[in-house]
Amino acid sequence: MLVKTYCAAVMGLEAITVTIEISMAKGVLFHLSGMADTAVRESYDRIKAAVENNGFRMPVAELTINLSPADFKKEGSGYDLPLAIGILAADNKVSSDRLGEFMLVGELGLDGKLHPVRGVLPIAIRARAGKFRGLIVPRENISEAAVVNNLDVYGMDTLMDVVKFFNGLEQYEPMRIDTRKEFYDHQYDFDLDYADVRGQESVKRALEVAAAGGHNLIMVGPPGSGKSMMAKRLPSILPPLTLSESLETTQIHSVAGKLKKGTSLISQRPFRSPHHSISQVALVGGGQNPQPGEISLAHNGVLFCDELPEFNRSVLEVLRQPLEDRHITVSRAKYSIDYPASFMFVASMNPCPCGYYGDPTHRCACTPGQIQRYMNKISGPLLDRIDIHCEIQAVPFAQLSQMQPGEPSAAIRERVIAARNIQTERFSHLPQGGGREGAIHCNAQMTDRMLHLFAEPDAASLDMLRMAMERLKLSARAYSRILKVARTIADLAGSEKVQSMHIAEAIGYRNLDRGDWAERGV
Repeated sequence: MLVKTYCAAVMGLEAITVTIEISMAKGVLFHLSGMADTAVRESYDRIKAAVENNGFRMPVAELTINLSPADFKKEGSGYDLPLAIGILAADNKVSSDRLGEFMLVGELGLDGKLHPVRGVLPIAIRARAGKFRGLIVPRENISEAAVVNNLDVYGMDTLMDVVKFFNGLEQYEPMRIDTRKEFYDHQYDFDLDYADVRGQESVKRALEVAAAGGHNLIMVGPPGSGKSMMAKRLPSILPPLTLSESLETTQIHSVAGKLKKGTSLISQRPFRSPHHSISQVALVGGGQNPQPGEISLAHNGVLFCDELPEFNRSVLEVLRQPLEDRHITVSRAKYSIDYPASFMFVASMNPCPCGYYGDPTHRCACTPGQIQRYMNKISGPLLDRIDIHCEIQAVPFAQLSQMQPGEPSAAIRERVIAARNIQTERFSHLPQGGGREGAIHCNAQMTDRMLHLFAEPDAASLDMLRMAMERLKLSARAYSRILKVARTIADLAGSEKVQSMHIAEAIGYRNLDRGDWAERGV
């Protein structure tokens, strides 16, 4: 007897339909074909135990199972459920009348309990695209899968529940989720707020500019000055995710298995802060079983690298292309996968090895050579891709104890959203795909041609910029970065033209480009 069940395999962020063909004949052998990895081949033992612990007997027969398409590698434990149901259907223990209407995915425990798997959201999208009536998943994956409209999603607890469903012994209701309500209800629930930050007004201004234009930023200051504290609050002033951005972000986290239990849609921009011991593969993605890396998990959000010079230099260098292209292509001998990676890069670092160079309250024990070598751990090409360089000093206790709470994130966010709306209107007239990768959404993504259209300085501003570059020994590569930041500052001020005051503030955000940085006081 030949029976077919359906599952899906995830490759990158996409899923393809996998047809599981099960043929049963006289004999006692078991054959599994279709480029199955070890986890799939081991499924027979889990299925046998689950079937027998739920009151059935494994058929004494020759089972031949093919996973089609056979030239595509099948990985993971999500094939347990469709394989088990297919074997029982071939043995006439499960009705096969409706098997072709449903896609199944789930890992089986030895007691028949269904355990969650990764990548259920793209599998649900594939099921809808494949015109399947419904999708059966483990209970813990149901919120994630039910986000997809026009698809009946059933969350099951055990193998026996699925058997009863197909045999018509019990009626189950599909999960219904109001996607928009689920999304909008949690957009503004932030645990961290800039109202908790006292002082540091210049740094908060730099973060506001960065958020308004999508600019990359680095903070340089001594230990305890509040670099990490302020970076962690950055998502609270970023514009809210759109529904399409949320779906894309959720899909990435689903594939990586990073969704929290019961989460349907990610409603807040992600904030990723990897440790400085991270490897290249963990940062950009890939591996033997390809997974998205930290830069893709930070897509539509923030990637924060604390103590930037402590990262391996070769790891930092792989960031250069994604920062420009907003995506990463991972190419290996057996696969090539494209992951999105449009994120704000925020970093922090000490000004020297001891951390107290330029600090008025501590004596620095480092020589200029040591400071320069410390700064040289960050390459020029990477530094060139960071638009805003912000110096920060610790707030003295006398001032800290007297200051009132700072401006709340909600007020800053309103200004950021207003500036982003100006940019959306500005770039809406450009053809889609006008940038390096897709449409332009913010000033940080502007090309050099767009700078001449939207950020051309007047004569006075150009003279100021020329003078600054000569006196402060700024590199030529800082020119376009200054104009992009100046354009954002002008948007925050509601100015149509980039004026000299905007250029002046933008120049102040290029401190690390100064040729004498390691020879002066901070």
